[in-house]
Amino acid sequence: MELSQVKLVVTDMDGTLLNSKGQVSSSFYSLFRELQANNIQFIAASGRQYFSMVEKLDAIKNDITIIAENGGITRRGDQELAKMLLSKDKIDSILPLLRTIDKTFIVLCGKNKAYIETDDIHFPKLLSEYYTEFNTVSDLSEVTDDEFLKIAIYHTDSSEDYIYPIVKHLEDQLQIKVSGQNWLDISHHDANKGFALKQVQEEFGISENETMVFGDYNNDLEMLNRSYFSYAMANAHPNVKKAARFATKSNDELGVETILEQLIAAKK
Repeated sequence: MELSQVKLVVTDMDGTLLNSKGQVSSSFYSLFRELQANNIQFIAASGRQYFSMVEKLDAIKNDITIIAENGGITRRGDQELAKMLLSKDKIDSILPLLRTIDKTFIVLCGKNKAYIETDDIHFPKLLSEYYTEFNTVSDLSEVTDDEFLKIAIYHTDSSEDYIYPIVKHLEDQLQIKVSGQNWLDISHHDANKGFALKQVQEEFGISENETMVFGDYNNDLEMLNRSYFSYAMANAHPNVKKAARFATKSNDELGVETILEQLIAAKK
């Protein structure tokens, strides 16, 4: 396979396109314009809220496809392309179990807003990095006036060690994803970045051999498997390094930009 055949680039946000300060590099935007000039489509895919992704990528928000909430919703500009909802009945059945896990904060992720029920004064500030639109409520089970995409649970130490063992028995009916050191997401069984990517690939008529994907954590595995040019960041989870066909430098070393420069050079 040759880099020159790539027609679609997909990148995760946290730990991948964003550096450890949560910033997009200035060099990325100039590289993005060169991707455009070469008719290469671009997708940003994240566990983040859609509004948070738009805030990070404001300069190009109308020129890209955004897969948010780990595949819960896909948008391009003002157009909603797809969504995968988590039923309110399922949410209400899970909440009591989640509330038994120590050192956790539960986030109910709606299409319009996220909702939290904590009185902790520090967590909202942490959450605002990933969710720019959220409300604090007294009881998550009483929130009804929204469509729900997932439940995100934050553990102060490790989501993989302390949340996943408690909820893994639900995997036959729900999508359970360790999406970061501290985060675990619970979604509709079919909601993941790979399923959302497949829909966009079919829309554009772009094959896996023409797709380049960058990722760093377990919620990126399905979309890495939808691409021949799959890249694990140097800072990636061991599962991602095993699944990806190629590797690049860390998110703090411009790992995505390094490969994009190679891609653009190959196009020339």
